[in-house]
Amino acid sequence: MNKPTGGNDPRGVAEARAYAEDQWTRALGIGVDPHEYRRVTGALGSRADWCPALRRTGHAYLERAERAERAGRAGAPVSAGEYLLTAARWFHLATLVPYEVAGVAAPTGPEVRAEMARAAAEADDALGRALAVREPGARRIRGEGFTGWLRGPRDAATAAGAVIVIPGLDSAKEEFLDVTDALLARGLAVYAMDGPGQGALAATSFLRPDYEQVVGRVVDALGVPRVGLVGLSLGGYFAARTAALEPRVAAVATVSGPFRLDWAELPAPVRDILTRRTGGPDAARAFARRVDLTDLAPRVTAPFLVVDGDQDVIPGVTNGEPLARLAPHAAHLRVPHGDHLLGNARPDWLPRLADHLAGALTSAGPAM
Repeated sequence: MNKPTGGNDPRGVAEARAYAEDQWTRALGIGVDPHEYRRVTGALGSRADWCPALRRTGHAYLERAERAERAGRAGAPVSAGEYLLTAARWFHLATLVPYEVAGVAAPTGPEVRAEMARAAAEADDALGRALAVREPGARRIRGEGFTGWLRGPRDAATAAGAVIVIPGLDSAKEEFLDVTDALLARGLAVYAMDGPGQGALAATSFLRPDYEQVVGRVVDALGVPRVGLVGLSLGGYFAARTAALEPRVAAVATVSGPFRLDWAELPAPVRDILTRRTGGPDAARAFARRVDLTDLAPRVTAPFLVVDGDQDVIPGVTNGEPLARLAPHAAHLRVPHGDHLLGNARPDWLPRLADHLAGALTSAGPAM
């Protein structure tokens, strides 16, 4: 068994393991090997070890990729690309710096923030290198408040449809590679993005509730007349809000997206992450007050699939049931055993979500 790296403090070890357990199904959804995840996180001596240890794991995969490239054997580029994608996943996991729990302060300070920023940059770079090997036609598209990769048909306008994948509070484009793959398999062009306060842009910007303005610029950059959206976690709010306000949205799906937030009821970890990602306590409270789809939901006229897990119960967060009820062309998919982001239930929702978007973008109606 690996020995903890942060000393022999039993409390520190217990806190690190509890945090790793909290991230278990999310890590599986991201796509890291579950046995390796257990080995890496089982060696943590404290929560402060999280980012350094996971970055080391990511760098080990970069070294494997470089060895494969140097070897020059048949199949080596395939191996290198796979290693690079795995590195991107580990680097992204490293950005999930532990939050405050049970009154114990989260690891913070300039050094922690700098290391998290390095991990996000490394995830972004590893994904770009992986796509250069695996999908030379993938294109980096950047603009004001966004960056990401367009994958699939070279010309998004000639694809069966184009879908924008929108991440959430502390997620990024590297987290939902399986969602992108499911959409690509159905002939769609897919733009996986980081917006303000997310992924590669988290170190230089903050989350903003008027995300529809950013998505509008993305659609302009893609050069397509209409798009589908899939938003995950807080990205679900961004997607639903955009679908209500941006007329070029022709289909939408949300996964674990909030209908409304109540700051006073939110658990300390959620308030902590919101505070970091919005720029301070006052900004976080103001942001949370804006997250309310009561008036916007009836304006979402595109075919809409709302996905929720019944085990995803967070105080202060109203899940998607009222959104599905108020949007005129929405269906609600509830997965009884699904947790937040339903990383423990991918087969129960991902194929249907991909079919919904493909069907709605290639025919007159939604694929319910």
